[in-house]
Amino acid sequence: MDGPLKNLLVIDLTRVLVGPYCTMILSDLGARVIKIEAPETGDDSRKFGPFIKDFSAYFMSLNRGKESIALNLKNNEDKKIFEKILAKADILVENFKPGTLEKWGYGWKNITEKFPRLIYASASGFGQTGPLKELPAYDMVVQGMGGLMSVTGHPNSEPTRVGTSIGDITAGLFTAIGINAALYDREKTGKGMFIDVAMLDCQIAILENAIARYLSKNEIPKPLGSRHPSIAPFEAFKTKDSYIIIAAGNDKLFNNLCEALNLNEITKDEKFKSNSLRCENMDELKKIFEEKLKSKNTSDWITIFEKLKIPCGPIFNIKEAVENPQIKERNMIVKAYHDIIGEFKLSGNPIKMSNYKDEKTRGKIPNLDEHREKILKEFT
Repeated sequence: MDGPLKNLLVIDLTRVLVGPYCTMILSDLGARVIKIEAPETGDDSRKFGPFIKDFSAYFMSLNRGKESIALNLKNNEDKKIFEKILAKADILVENFKPGTLEKWGYGWKNITEKFPRLIYASASGFGQTGPLKELPAYDMVVQGMGGLMSVTGHPNSEPTRVGTSIGDITAGLFTAIGINAALYDREKTGKGMFIDVAMLDCQIAILENAIARYLSKNEIPKPLGSRHPSIAPFEAFKTKDSYIIIAAGNDKLFNNLCEALNLNEITKDEKFKSNSLRCENMDELKKIFEEKLKSKNTSDWITIFEKLKIPCGPIFNIKEAVENPQIKERNMIVKAYHDIIGEFKLSGNPIKMSNYKDEKTRGKIPNLDEHREKILKEFT
């Protein structure tokens, strides 16, 4: 891939999701990524479904465009190969439990003495410090401990996981952000740095309204279904055939919405005159709106609301979301290639840059140890 990170070499010592997601972003931005995998087994996610002809679609969706070599970092001969690659690398990304790479001789202190320009990024469940640093963590664990599950779902429902692995993905994103900031810093200082990203920290970082409410008002937020805690109307409403999302986030939009619904009289009602009052009386307001909304299908209401620039939308399933013409126009479903299964579709890169073409294809999906001969010839 051509991109702003072209000619940078990334050593990918990661597996499953948080690390591979980060290095996938770097690859999509033009970096060369060499994935170091465990001999025989490789990345754990090679065994995760769904499968196409015995190959993991989960793995393929995260590791397109990378090169693979299998190395045992406890083995002296493999260590020699690894260090020769390391000598030419710009970035190392790992998501082992803290202390693992130190045992093998590749902790930050050892690495930076030999390779002072190397940027070393570590993504883990709880980070390199604190009483929980030795514990393993998965996405579900940090969603629970980070407070996210406590505000997800409906009132009085059982604990509900966010429908995607946001604990891993946010950590992967923050790690990629940290790496890019470190690259800029290296241009000024000539030195690399250590980046420590914890999945749990990232959950705290994205709590936005919920954490603001607690820290400023000592309120403990609870699940609200699709409703926003401090903006109204801002949720899913029933229509004749399904649901519609309406996000009327200010007084002007609220007045436009009431006009579209032929409910101009409620704009004068004291209970609904301001956003804060609407939040206090949202149950009543919702009943009024849904009495009107149930007269037409969602698509009909969207046509009406869009003319008035009222933020709204349907609730798509994954098929509908992926096949949305807007998604196609934005090149958000791209293609990669695998030796056995052939063409494989996957999600694209949401970062669009004026100086670089957003290609419709991504690099080849690597088989385990596929690039050994090429890498050995280049680096040894």
